Amino acid sequence: MSGHVTLEWDDRGGVTVVMDGTPQSHVQPDDPTVLVFEYVQHLAAVVRVLAPGPLAVTHVGGAGLTLPRWVEATRPGSPQIVLEPDAALTELVRREVPLPRRHRIRVRAQDGLTGVSALADSSADVVVTDAYAAGRVPGELTHTAYVEQVTRVLRHSGAALWNLADEPGLRYVARVVATVRQHLPHAALLATHEVLKGRRFGNAVLAASRVPLPLDALRREVASAALPTGVRAERELDRLGGGGRPFVADSCASPPPPDARGWRVR
Repeated sequence: MSGHVTLEWDDRGGVTVVMDGTPQSHVQPDDPTVLVFEYVQHLAAVVRVLAPGPLAVTHVGGAGLTLPRWVEATRPGSPQIVLEPDAALTELVRREVPLPRRHRIRVRAQDGLTGVSALADSSADVVVTDAYAAGRVPGELTHTAYVEQVTRVLRHSGAALWNLADEPGLRYVARVVATVRQHLPHAALLATHEVLKGRRFGNAVLAASRVPLPLDALRREVASAALPTGVRAERELDRLGGGGRPFVADSCASPPPPDARGWRVR
């Protein structure tokens, strides 16, 4: 196992996967539709507005398998592949927080770039990239080479999602947006208003596709979010952070998270 991992249960029957002191994911085994972390709620909001019925979903990053469990509960019968290189972590989670019966979730002990590169063309309706190392998104998961592989794996109307983290100003996110839109031109960014307005370090979910996203439906979804959440899409993204230079010849991990006391800048 890559780090010290604990499973911390709460009095509501939920469990949080904590790695090296940092919460990685939260699972409510008795009701997987309960999503605690705001960025997971944002990922789910995008999936919720896609075409009805089962979806073929590839997840890069596993931890507590929160989103795969949610997809199974809300879109039963969806075939899902999870790429999680930490086999010991997966074994711990599956032993202590078992998956539901008759699920179609398959976990492969592979890193994201290797695993996605091995998938067949046009084999996924959704590819979710939600993987962190030492609190940062690895540079290889936002580089143009990775985006090319994700695009190849996606079906024509499929959507790719990234869970990103950035400092006020969103300069890193702007570079990821520029990289992704070279291949998937229709994009939207979801985040709390505090993050979008540059008031704090935090997560932002990027959704992108070859075809226009259902933005009206997505805005209706986030209107009921627990925390005030906004959607920036299409031309609005051109102004984000003054634009960004794609990760083509270079790459970098997302900015390191600050001490929790410094996440808010006001």
